[in-house]
Formats: sequence, C-alpha cells, structure tokens
Amino acid sequence: MPHIVFIHLNESAHEYFHMMAELHQYIKKLPLFIAVSKTKEYAYEAIKSQCYDYWLLPYNEYDIRKSLFKLNLKLGEEQKPPTLLLQSYKDCRYLNTEEIVYLQADNNATDFYMVDGSIISAYKTLKTFENNLPENFIRIHQSFIINISYISRINYGKGICTLKHNKHQLPFSKTYRNNIEFLKKTLSKNTISTLN
Repeated sequence: MPHIVFIHLNESAHEYFHMMAELHQYIKKLPLFIAVSKTKEYAYEAIKSQCYDYWLLPYNEYDIRKSLFKLNLKLGEEQKPPTLLLQSYKDCRYLNTEEIVYLQADNNATDFYMVDGSIISAYKTLKTFENNLPENFIRIHQSFIINISYISRINYGKGICTLKHNKHQLPFSKTYRNNIEFLKKTLSKNTISTLN
C-alpha cells in the first residue's frame, strides 16, 4: 500500500472523487491523496474527498516543500509505537502496545496479557480500550481483543485463534465474524499460499 497517491484532476475528476469515496468504505487505512490541477476548479471537491493537499500546475516549489514537511511530520508520528496509559488514582502505568498479546474481559476489569508472560489488570471494561488501541488490535469475542501480530492460526471449524508464543487458544464468536474475515485478509497480505 503506498503512503501517497497523486491524482491529476482533469475532465475525469468526478470519477476520481467517486473512486476515493468508495475506497473510504472498503479500506481501513488509505494512502494520502494529493490532487494536482491546472485550476482551482476542483479544490472544494478535493477537500470534501479528504485530499491531503491540492497543488496547482505549474508546480510551485514552495507548496511542494510545505507539503513534504507536513508529510514528514505526519509519517514520523505514525511510525512511533503507541503507548497505552493505565491510570488508577495516583498510579500511572505505561504499556508499549507492541508488547500486548491480547486483552481479556474480567467482569468490569480488563486483563492485559503481555509478551513476557505477565498479566496487568486495569479497572475499566474491555469496551473502553476497544476504540483506543491501534489498528492491529481486533475484537474477536465478547471477552477478547487480540493483537494481530501474535496470531499463528485461525481455525474456523473450532472457532479459535492460536497464538504464536505459547500456543494459547482464544475463542472467536459469530458476532465478530466480520472482524475475523478482516483479520484473515490482513494476515494473508504477506503470506505465500499453498492451497491444496
């Protein structure tokens, strides 16, 4: 997946905007679109279509440099591994999200299972963390959110996901079947298929 896509807006501009709107429906993380045109005619539609920037032809070096500096800042921020803060009264605990294998609901608390084997409890529900974790975390069950990086197997027959390190098996439910399909597609992007 490219980080940046340049779109030259001409008489087909409306088709490009339609394509971009459809991509937003089907792809979770899109590249940044930079629209290029001879006039400002399509600028409003480009903004509505969530283009990152709009360049006028002939190219202006100043505009290009501004865009590159903004992109450098944006891409640099995305590359840092996010840290999760678990705060309880005056105790602050910082977890590197890359070291979280999975989360498990425990009544009104959530247990974090870490790559080093430790278990850290937070006194908040699983739902609290579901929308605040990075994209590589997917809810597969009412009681489980899993880090995609640690999955070694998906068994549809038994309804379980197997983890890489300790071969621990977590169930997934039909309620989250769409998440499992997304998980399968994500894991399949960089795999060599040997279908029988």
